[in-house]
Amino acid sequence: MTPTLVRQHLTHTGEASPVDPGARARDWSEIQERMLVPLYEAVYERLDVGNGTRLLGLGCGSGLALLMAASRGAAVTGVDTSCPERLALARERLLPEASGTRARADTRLVDGSPRDAADAETPAYTLVTAFEPIGCLAGDSEGLGDLLRAATPLAERGAPVVLAGWGPPERCATSSVLRVATKLADPLRSAGSWRPALRDDLEEVAQRAGLKPDGSGRVACPFGYAGLGSAVRGLLSTGLFDAAISATDQAQVDKELAEALHPHLRRDGTVWMPNVFRYLIARVP
Repeated sequence: MTPTLVRQHLTHTGEASPVDPGARARDWSEIQERMLVPLYEAVYERLDVGNGTRLLGLGCGSGLALLMAASRGAAVTGVDTSCPERLALARERLLPEASGTRARADTRLVDGSPRDAADAETPAYTLVTAFEPIGCLAGDSEGLGDLLRAATPLAERGAPVVLAGWGPPERCATSSVLRVATKLADPLRSAGSWRPALRDDLEEVAQRAGLKPDGSGRVACPFGYAGLGSAVRGLLSTGLFDAAISATDQAQVDKELAEALHPHLRRDGTVWMPNVFRYLIARVP
């Protein structure tokens, strides 16, 4: 995902406190990451991921998508450079030697680029995924092309490469909440501001990386939270509000984010936002 889909959060007394990177990574893995499970499942089902699949996950984060593929029998390798705290959680999930559980020999996690995952003994990958959705921040696809160009030489000819993106704003209730980041980060608009997803975002990234588009799909991925506090923590964990926090302060972002979430607050106290995400399947030439 981009700065995946923040630096501080409020204490219960309402005063700003320095962020704990480990706590923020846990918010991602325990609250926010599961929102994209329908996307992962749809892609894995369509591509028949299972025994014999050798998957390379770009920007693997805390590893939920890899774990789901491994549970289907796939051999998985994840690479990530954006957040060491998330990658540490992925290691706990997928390489649990410290707890005495035997990890699969065909599971690897690499803090680095796809090239760092290459060696003479590793067979070519049969599937490459880049599940972090693009299309909600200006310039959020920057760097993805370089990742894809580094990864495709490691994959078999004709192997599918999956990219993900936000759906049209009229079908993504969270779009109205993400606009808070744009409004508060106005002095830093060039560094990243909300923008509506465009129809050909994914195709353009794939073509720039030398890949051939070969099918797409849309998946409902509602964002559901146990309460308002959980929703704020989950959304802040994506990193999409970093520029807003830099331009204003944590308290202001928390306040306006909570206000933007109120229309999605249900009578039982939960927060529910229907969204549609899009995925593209491209092929390695």
